[in-house]
Amino acid sequence: MNNKKIFVFLFNGFSDWEIAYLTPEIKKSEEFDLIYFSADGKPVSSMGGLHVSPDLSLSEVNADDVYMLILPGGTAWEKGENREIDPLTKTLFAEGKTIAAICAATTYLGELGFLNNRKHTSNDLQYLKAVAAHYSGEKHYINAFAVTDQNIITANGIATIEFAREIFGAIKLHTDQDIEKWFQLFKNGIWSE
Repeated sequence: MNNKKIFVFLFNGFSDWEIAYLTPEIKKSEEFDLIYFSADGKPVSSMGGLHVSPDLSLSEVNADDVYMLILPGGTAWEKGENREIDPLTKTLFAEGKTIAAICAATTYLGELGFLNNRKHTSNDLQYLKAVAAHYSGEKHYINAFAVTDQNIITANGIATIEFAREIFGAIKLHTDQDIEKWFQLFKNGIWSE
């Protein structure tokens, strides 16, 4: 049986902490492969100065292989950068594949119009409207840490643990009960057997 492939897009200045809780849990799974890619396949540096060598370049990513796409935040989104992934992202959205975005990456989904008919969140509604000029999904905005609606997962920048929980639920990484135990441990320091 082939593993489901979860792709994480990395770029210079990506917010490393925003994927730090979810990636180890997915990596431990025998059902999923976690694949990191950058625009050109060359190493990138995170906002925290972590140097990362991706597995692939964007040109090596086949949309048919993508089970989920994860987009960490970073100021590049606010500057209108990273648009080279538009064709891949649009294809995945059209095919109903799950796209998860946190912090500034939510503005990218807003700019593409993906949030216009889905419940979603971001760092703040006014922030989203200011950065994403083509965003018009205000009536679907929810002031929450993280929101999942159909094939779109969004989270604000301080919700790394909630973002992970939404992703784990979407891919059914564990039972709902075990995901909640994980959440309580990392969010509130509560350990339960």
